[in-house]
Amino acid sequence: MSGTTTRTFTIEHVTVVSNRSFDDTREAFERILGRFDEGIFTRLGSGDVAGALEAMEALAPLVIAGERNHGILLRTVGLDRRAIQYDCGNALVATRMTRHHLSASMYAPIRVLLRETDGEVAFEYDRPSTTFGQFGDPEVDKVTHYLDTLFEETLREATS
Repeated sequence: MSGTTTRTFTIEHVTVVSNRSFDDTREAFERILGRFDEGIFTRLGSGDVAGALEAMEALAPLVIAGERNHGILLRTVGLDRRAIQYDCGNALVATRMTRHHLSASMYAPIRVLLRETDGEVAFEYDRPSTTFGQFGDPEVDKVTHYLDTLFEETLREATS
């Protein structure tokens, strides 16, 4: 049976202003988080679940899974802006949600924007508990409250 369902929910958008320059904020953020090891997918694909788990357990609580320089895209319309969009999360934390509600994988990892606008450097992101709260799953909610705290603490550290 085919069909379409639509739901409306509220998301809290968070802006964390930095006391540092764009470059210093970016450097601090990337140092604190580190990078996701793409080799984890290779291990899983080849059946090395134990090796993949070991690699995931060695990661920081939040890592950068990907990034895009959105600011440079604006050169196509004659603008020169500084804006880096990051995908941030932790694969093991994500599985703590997606095992209960697979659709939560649409929002993991979480997008974080570092931007400079009119001299103000800031991070922006959508609060995880409000984004994932749409699923109404208490097991997912437990994880998202942890993520709320983790993102807030990490971004405060990177900006001060």
